[in-house]
Amino acid sequence: MKFNVGGIDRILRIVVGIVLIALTLMGTIGVWGWIGVVPLVTGLFKFCPLYSLIGMNTCPMKR
Repeated sequence: MKFNVGGIDRILRIVVGIVLIALTLMGTIGVWGWIGVVPLVTGLFKFCPLYSLIGMNTCPMKR
């Protein structure tokens, strides 16, 4: 599996995922907050299936 999520994109995904899950656990937002698992997992694994489908890559190029 090639990495296609890098740098700032990765950090934002992890933060957004954690915030959505935390808000769900605190009861601030409804069940839909569990969607935060998706950006959290894609940020942790540095791989986004949607990016693969559309040919996008935010990782710096290896030389």
